Amino acid sequence: MNLLLDTHSLLWFLNEDPHLVPNAKALIEDSLNRKFVSMATCWEIAIKVGLKKLDLGEPVSTFLPRELLVNKFGLLHIELVHALHVENLPRHHRDPFDRLLVAQSVIEKIAIVSSDEKFDSYGVVRLWK
Repeated sequence: MNLLLDTHSLLWFLNEDPHLVPNAKALIEDSLNRKFVSMATCWEIAIKVGLKKLDLGEPVSTFLPRELLVNKFGLLHIELVHALHVENLPRHHRDPFDRLLVAQSVIEKIAIVSSDEKFDSYGVVRLWK
């Protein structure tokens, strides 16, 4: 199964945070699943680090590339079709990063690993519990 990790799911997994529920952790750890991180998530993390709202303990420029490689997470680039699809989405979610993840999920037909129930309003497959 192909999985798109939401920002908090990625960070909770990498930090072994107990907020990551066992089912989500198992999905991410399952070697049969292909895990992807959106470029939007990388951008969001970089912004939060730059604003001092997130401390990774090291520069994001070394942290993210290493963790993506070590964990064999693919990078889902933002394509024009993803960006344009955001225009057609209902306004259930105001977060621009999450709206882009929804668009990527719809276009790429990929499930989102997230605790955010707002994704359910878009009819995408959200995996958590």
